[in-house]
Amino acid sequence: MSFALTILGSSGALPAFGRFPSSQYLTIQNQHFLIDCGEGAQMQLMKYKIPVHKINRIFISHLHGDHYLGLMGLLFSMHLQKRVNDLYLHAPKGLDEIILLQLKYSKSTLSYTIRFHLFDPDQPTTLFENEAVSVETIPLLHKLPCAGFLFREKQKPFNLDKEKLLPSMKLQHLALLKTGSDVYDETGKLLYRNSDFTLPPAPSYSYAYCSDTAWNEKMIDQLKNIDLLYHEATFMEEERSKAIETKHSTTLDAARMAQAVHAGKLLIGHFSARYRDLEPLLIETKSMFANTALAIEGNTYTLPHEQNH
Repeated sequence: MSFALTILGSSGALPAFGRFPSSQYLTIQNQHFLIDCGEGAQMQLMKYKIPVHKINRIFISHLHGDHYLGLMGLLFSMHLQKRVNDLYLHAPKGLDEIILLQLKYSKSTLSYTIRFHLFDPDQPTTLFENEAVSVETIPLLHKLPCAGFLFREKQKPFNLDKEKLLPSMKLQHLALLKTGSDVYDETGKLLYRNSDFTLPPAPSYSYAYCSDTAWNEKMIDQLKNIDLLYHEATFMEEERSKAIETKHSTTLDAARMAQAVHAGKLLIGHFSARYRDLEPLLIETKSMFANTALAIEGNTYTLPHEQNH
């Protein structure tokens, strides 16, 4: 399973009815990311048996407490468990001061290095990129500067058609074919045409995390044809005035965004503490965008879309 998202927290500003504040764990091709880190995130990581020390990058959307107040506990636990690998923290300016102040007054020196990557939430920027994946910010509309995160897999290697490979092919020839290239000799003569010896790569997938935002049509172009969209839906439509006042979204805002970007699937979360039963939110969202699911804690959503578990 090369692309899997586990929900750790789906509540809005307050923990409610057993729901924790925002946090998600994303794996892409054996890379492990934590997205937001609300209160209790490390308890959820333990509960769902997630390998904490494989997490090397944490992305914090904004500095409202329900999105980062679980971070300090997690950082100290990593230290107590003798973590040595660097930890990369991608966050708006200010999180560095908050963390360093707590370390200062607890006279603590961590066993590992935190590498802060501070970004301006109002400017779309690439935060991280390697051979497998890129991560960029999605500027959102909220009371504090706030950014979502867009994760895109790069094109995967071509698959070699083993039935067509020739004994004369060398390892470097096979490596070139997997990149999608044709193979030439030193004189420039074509030896092996890629299309004759390969099968298409496995599909690449994309995930957008839109944490806290009012309706924001500016992000539509950036999210076109996203495979999996998480969009906050703090309120039902009858509370639209409250959503506008707090710069949050309703169920139908989330559905409208999923429609506008032609999302493969929509997950809604960041539920207000006024809702014990989430089924009415799901029904209302599905009335406009049928392929919607609730971001339920402990559930893992995979790409390609399979039965959630």
